[in-house]
Amino acid sequence: MTDKIFFRERKLEAIERALRKLSPLASNCRLCPRQCQVNRLGSQTGICQTGDQARVSTSLLHFGEEPVLSGQRGPRKARGSGTIFFAGCNLKCLFCQNYQLSWLNEGKLVSDQQLATFMLNLQAQGALNINLVSPTHVILPILRALKVAYGRGLTLPVVYNSNGYDSIEVIEELRGIIDIYLPDLKYVSPELSKKYSAAPDYFEQAHLAIQEMYCQQPELILDDEEVATRGLIIRHLVLPGSSADSLQVVDWLGRHLSASIGLSLMSQYHPCFQAPAELQREVTSQEYQKVVTRASSYNFSYLFLQPEPFRSEEHLLPDFHRQHPFRWK
Repeated sequence: MTDKIFFRERKLEAIERALRKLSPLASNCRLCPRQCQVNRLGSQTGICQTGDQARVSTSLLHFGEEPVLSGQRGPRKARGSGTIFFAGCNLKCLFCQNYQLSWLNEGKLVSDQQLATFMLNLQAQGALNINLVSPTHVILPILRALKVAYGRGLTLPVVYNSNGYDSIEVIEELRGIIDIYLPDLKYVSPELSKKYSAAPDYFEQAHLAIQEMYCQQPELILDDEEVATRGLIIRHLVLPGSSADSLQVVDWLGRHLSASIGLSLMSQYHPCFQAPAELQREVTSQEYQKVVTRASSYNFSYLFLQPEPFRSEEHLLPDFHRQHPFRWK
């Protein structure tokens, strides 16, 4: 059996197992910590505003992810992450920069076959990976589409790019399927997560899910061109006035996970949508550097940083009404 055939068979077996375990949860939905218990196989939708099919806003080669995902050197420089942006969200942060998708649910319903075709088209364009943005609430159509895509020749690493508010029971079933986990760890404070995301149990749920992701992918592995092939990268967006909580996030990661993971500290916050009064400004250099200094003390193998601070005219907010939502495209 060739390596490619073995790879495909192994992935398909894992997907079949996951679908057997997870599909029954959709009729009384318990696929995320919200536990809405609606029948998503019928006409009901919960907080995520999603039924049995995925709704996709756009799929594109994304050049603004971490360098190990978008490409940085050698012949594969800037080939891009094959990114699929799903509409709907199970968390709905008041300040979400992708609010057109997460809150307004803007996108087109796609069949499993169409979703698989998006993946294969991105591979044909030279994508370095298949990057699933906001996959938590659409994990079942994703799994069904991956089953089709692997049968049709998909070979790229799969990136699970989530808000971190994931069910550990679901993440356990993704073993052998997800190559690179890319979750947020937004808060430790239940007061902040309640205020900004209506999820006082955010850290309680997210830290368990991230520990399971770490068990599955404990080390960020790069190929000889410094492109990630598997591993765990955790993102944290520093919020204005909340650097104390950011320090707690970094401390938890440094004390409970090994330095072999990637940590991406983001300074790109820009007030938008329903951001409350105290979030109506950018992050200061002092706020961001305080968090960077703490993270540096833990000697993470891969620490990804952004400019600090972003000026208002430099913000990275996408506009999904445009053919190319990102300014650098």
